[in-house]
Amino acid sequence: MYSLLLVIIYLAFISLGLPDSLLGSAWPVMQGGLDVPVSYAGIVTMIISGGTIVSSLFSDRLTRKFGAGLVTAISVLLTAVALVGFSLSGSFWLLCLWAIPYGLGAGAVDAALNLYVALHYSSRQMSWLHCCWGVGAAISPYIMGFYLTNQHNWQGGYRAVAVLQLGLAAILFISLPLWQAHRQKKGTGEVVANHLSLKDIWGLKGVKLVLLTFLAYCALEQTTGLWASTYLVQARGIDPETAARFGSFFFLGITFGRFLSGFIADRLGDRQLIRLGTLIMLLGTLFILLPLKSDGFALAGLIVLGFGGAPIYPAIIHATPANFGKENSQSVIGIQMAAAYVGTTFMPPLFGTLVQYVSIRLYPFYLLVFGLIVLISSERLVKAIPLSETQTETVFRSEE
Repeated sequence: MYSLLLVIIYLAFISLGLPDSLLGSAWPVMQGGLDVPVSYAGIVTMIISGGTIVSSLFSDRLTRKFGAGLVTAISVLLTAVALVGFSLSGSFWLLCLWAIPYGLGAGAVDAALNLYVALHYSSRQMSWLHCCWGVGAAISPYIMGFYLTNQHNWQGGYRAVAVLQLGLAAILFISLPLWQAHRQKKGTGEVVANHLSLKDIWGLKGVKLVLLTFLAYCALEQTTGLWASTYLVQARGIDPETAARFGSFFFLGITFGRFLSGFIADRLGDRQLIRLGTLIMLLGTLFILLPLKSDGFALAGLIVLGFGGAPIYPAIIHATPANFGKENSQSVIGIQMAAAYVGTTFMPPLFGTLVQYVSIRLYPFYLLVFGLIVLISSERLVKAIPLSETQTETVFRSEE
């Protein structure tokens, strides 16, 4: 039962990643077809992220009332329906309308699954589960690239991913008894969760720093994925179909990096993973920044940037019980997810405005700023909440 439930959670993480890179891959073509400025991609992502912020803030209550399994299944179904709506949209305002349920579904499932894994699984499993997110995020640009190349329309790409999401939603609904059985089996050993108000959470030592770290990393990740193809087309002169495939290199870097970090996660610990990953991520940003004619460095930079960022997201989530206590984790993770989506909501549109009024060539500089914020705030968090080796082993002990 344990192994089967883990497989189900792996599939759920794949479903999380599938839609995330679609807009960035298709936007160079979508923008022309919808007859809107290039910066309007930021408006769509802002609406999506706004929905995720709302659902993340309510994830604590939803998970308490319905359980992680049901929240996950309904949320994946909601995103699938929204993707069907995207595929049927012929105008920009319809995209904005369907972005609302897409965001609401994505935020709820993200918070519910991350909390469940942080409390019940090891750091190794957290890395591999988020590797599955990267699998989904890396597959969808290839799907979109296929439809752009062979059928010359982006609606088909959205429709194909929607079908995959509907299939995953069906599997999740069928698996609901597994979640309940696992919950009952572990019930006697569960830590009673505190329901903290926003004021209480804000007062916890180190919370402000972890929220800033998470916000900055997610701003960097979302901006990179959303604008990579546009940067390659407009600044490097690569054709849109090729750029859509090259844009997936960033997500391939994330996927491969999370797979490898799973082998060393329990040995290094979450904090060392964040430090090492941030330094590699900054190196990748510098590769993109190099003013060389060869496109190879920019493409390599996307891979290195993704590889470096790979362990950061899962390590921040998994470290939550160690940083703030298991009893506070359910409340804190919801707020962390909301902070993450604040970064994805406002920072990519801000860059879109810079593109419109300055130049797309600001892309690597913009990424570098957020990479430095991640480095500084995460190092300050380490000093603010020192953990002894005993504490770390106790919190991160696998419950397998």
